[in-house]
Amino acid sequence: MAVVATGFAVGSGALSLSANGGPDPSTTRLADLGTAAAGTSALSFDAAAQTEAEADVAAAEVDRTQAVVTRSDSRAKADPLKKDTLSLGSKNTMARTEDLSDEDPRIIAQALLSEFGWSQDQFGCLDPLWERESHWNVYADNPNSSAYGIPQALPGSKMSSAGADWATNPITQIRWGLGYIEDRYGSPCGAWGHSQGHGWY
Repeated sequence: MAVVATGFAVGSGALSLSANGGPDPSTTRLADLGTAAAGTSALSFDAAAQTEAEADVAAAEVDRTQAVVTRSDSRAKADPLKKDTLSLGSKNTMARTEDLSDEDPRIIAQALLSEFGWSQDQFGCLDPLWERESHWNVYADNPNSSAYGIPQALPGSKMSSAGADWATNPITQIRWGLGYIEDRYGSPCGAWGHSQGHGWY
């Protein structure tokens, strides 16, 4: 009896035939199982990859929702020097100092009026008073009486009670002169009124 191969099955790379010429059922089952196993393995791999990717996305979502980001946080990271500079710490405060002695003596006098409790309207009397006395000249020196400076202190050395720089500093002279006016006349307008009536104050 001749054996005719009418079918075949591949199992572990070998061709197996049954006695009647058909595929060996055991081999077929092994082949089917191998194919099924390969399919299952592929499905399992795909599912594992998908699960891992989903886990990564979920972790990223959690990180994003838990992270608190504010403008101040980013500013500190981006430019810590700017944050320190803009903070209200005493080390970052800026002070501006201005030397009034370089100003017009009239401006200095206006600034010092408040030290004596006078309003700015008193300057309307002080200005003509010291314009008459010295033309607001720090170095005005009267050769006849030895009166000196903006307020024409007599003698000029009296102004040393307001500062050692009395001969050159308009602030010292004006502060002394306003003190003199306060003691003698009560206010610049009082001194101006006296000067108008007597020619001196």
